[in-house]
Amino acid sequence: MHYEAAMKIKPTVATIELLLVLPAALFMIALFLREVQPLAQTGRLVAWFSHHVVLGLYVFLITMPLAAFVVGCATVLRSWRSDAELRRATRETFTTVRAHVATLVTAGATLMAGGILAIVAMHMITE
Repeated sequence: MHYEAAMKIKPTVATIELLLVLPAALFMIALFLREVQPLAQTGRLVAWFSHHVVLGLYVFLITMPLAAFVVGCATVLRSWRSDAELRRATRETFTTVRAHVATLVTAGATLMAGGILAIVAMHMITE
């Protein structure tokens, strides 16, 4: 019964975490897009955050992500202590990653190269 109650909490906590981090992530994406694609009108969002210091900076960029961090750490620690399956799966994951580190580095470098090529292509198309 206790296990079922804990399982119902996790999707709720995950949803709250995403909602708390979403405004800050949107702002960070707007900052990036403003530099990469200045015509994308993302400057309006950045300007809004700049003009609304209390709400933009203190609430959306500090308080909400800090709350998500604290709640997330507490939830993960509680799950880590009470869930032997999570600890076992984590050990297996680290063992698998260690065994295939060269392949994972190659895959990461390949994805990074694709992203760089996409950014360069966007830059060449827009100029």
